Order: sequence, then C-alpha cells, then structure tokens
Amino acid sequence: MTVAGRASGEGTERFRARFAADVNEQHFRAVSDLWVSSIGIGTYLGNWDRPTDAGYTESVKRAVELGCNVIDTAANYRFQRSERSIGAALADLFAAGIERDELIVCTKGGYLPFDGTPPGDVRAYIEETFVRPGIADASDIVGGSHCMTPTYLQNQIDQSCRNLNLDCLDVYYLHNPESQVGAVSAVEFASRLRAAFALFEQNIADGKIASYGVATWNGFRAAEGGPGYHSLEQMARIAREVAGDRHGFRFIQLPYNLSMPEALVVPNQPVEGEEMSTLEAALELGITAIASGSILQGKLSQGLPADLKQKLAPVGTDAAAAIQFTRSAPGVTTALIGMSHVGHVEENMRLAAVAPLGAGEYADLFDGHD
Repeated sequence: MTVAGRASGEGTERFRARFAADVNEQHFRAVSDLWVSSIGIGTYLGNWDRPTDAGYTESVKRAVELGCNVIDTAANYRFQRSERSIGAALADLFAAGIERDELIVCTKGGYLPFDGTPPGDVRAYIEETFVRPGIADASDIVGGSHCMTPTYLQNQIDQSCRNLNLDCLDVYYLHNPESQVGAVSAVEFASRLRAAFALFEQNIADGKIASYGVATWNGFRAAEGGPGYHSLEQMARIAREVAGDRHGFRFIQLPYNLSMPEALVVPNQPVEGEEMSTLEAALELGITAIASGSILQGKLSQGLPADLKQKLAPVGTDAAAAIQFTRSAPGVTTALIGMSHVGHVEENMRLAAVAPLGAGEYADLFDGHD
C-alpha cells in the first residue's frame, strides 16, 4: 500500500524547525510554500547490486536525519534500483516518525529504464516491455533510449510511485529532453513538449504529482540556438498555454559547479527580449533552479587550488568547497550531491551549519576570470 500525501508548507516548516539549533538559518530556502534544504541527496551513480542498494537506503535515511529534505532520483538510475532504495529508506523514516509532508521527493522520466539488471538483448527488452504493450511506439523512441509521449510518461509516473511507495511525487522532471532536439523538427519537439506538459497537468489534477519540471544536462548550458539548446522562456510559455498562469511547471534541474558555471555566467536565455543567464531567467520566470553535479561525480572532491578552497571552505574538504560554491550561487535553491555512503553524507552535511557565501564574496570568486 502506497503512502498518501505530499510535501507541504506546514510539513517542511516542521522539518526546518526540528533543525533550528543545528543548521545555519540560510540552509533552508523558501520555495513557494515549501522550505527546501540547500543540500539534497542524489542517487545516480553506483553498481546495480544489493550492497549499493543498501548504501543508498542508509545514506538517504542519514541525510534526512541531518537536515536534508530534498531527495532526487530517476527511473533509469541504476535500472530502477535507486528509486526502490529510496522507497525502502522512506518506509524506515516514516516508521521512525518523519512525516510524508516534510520531504520533497523528486524523480524523472524519459529514458527507457531496465528493470534491476541490464537485459541480455536490449532491443528485445524494449520491444517486449514498451512497444508490444502499446506503452511506446517505436517511432516515438529517439536514439533507441528516449521517449516523451504521454502514454509512456504516464507509465513511468505510475511505475515511480510504485517504486517509491508513494501516492504523489513532489517534483516530476522530464529527463533530458534535449535528447530529442535535432532528431525531430523544432515544431515537432514543441508539440511533444506541449503534450508532455498537458499530461503532467492532468497528473497534478489527479493528485499523482505536485509539480513538474525539466531536468537537463546540456539543454540550458548550450549556446542559444545551438545543438540541444532549450529556451526556458519558450517552455514557460508552453506551460501557460496548457494550463494558464497557475501551471505546475515550477522546477528546472541543471548542472552547476566549479567546472560548469554556464548557468550563471553565460547569457543564453532571452526573456522578453533581454539576454540573461539560465539562473537569472529562472528567477525572472518564477521557476526554481536545482543544481545537479555539484561535485561533478566526484571529480571536484580533490585537487582544488588552495586559494579557492580557502575562500570556499577553509576548514573543510575539497568536496565541501565545491558544494559551498554551488549552494551559494545566486539563483540556486538546492545543490544535489550523489551520496551512497553514510560517511560522505555526514561529511557533506556539516555544511548545513555553515552560512553560504554572501553576494559580494561570491562575486569575488570570479574576479580576474573571464
């Protein structure tokens, strides 16, 4: 039996109050009526085995215990095993007294996920799992791995609810839709996006998701008009056309870190004729930006220049410095970090007690760098 409810203002305020004596007052940020932690736990990497499953389950539990209420995953992460590991963690947390409305659980759909392990014959698996049952037509699958038709996305929403053991998903992302840009015409892509957003709006009405967004890797970092580029203004306009000003398109997720600062520094998003960065555009359009890849899959956890580390986290690790860079960026609400080891959770969550950099301090990081 799935757990009813969704994140709420009252619930996330209750969660925030529980940690008032332990975290910096800027660790939690207001998003609409929710209080959202500045550090979130991601679940992308790792083997498809039971030890990694258990590692993620324990890590999610420990992150929540230390003041993290943003949990991020996707159907294709570790072949659905990450969603299921989170489902196991949530069951333990709820049994221990954490309430459903305190947590913001986010997942994604778009890539065709395997079920637990890679199949021996990928083509046959896709045919038997998605095409023959009518969940996806072969012509709708781009690159052999990505689909965003309403029937397919509904199947994935329902599957994610089962994996996570939840009635309602707080944020449901369309996963890397740039995978389809270039494979179909601009007109066809806009049509597919509109159909996906309409499906999400229906799921909001049905109580299966609370809000939706777009999670990208390259789409919001690409040069305007370049390969795989997404216009955030166009996406927001499509959402308004589908559901009016009260639409549920409220989140984007994109990489932002020391090696990939484009979301802040590249003015590739026109909004009402003014060129601005993606983070600026999101603020202008009332869309919450969540940063992925905060330590770039571990690549930024060692070897940072000493002067930069001194400015970011003088008494912390390189990973802490990288996380501090991301969570302090103007326009970033939450920095996601993939954590499958409790020790990493405890180390990284120490930053919750530390104030993010102020605007002036943050601007100083870019002095002398073009």
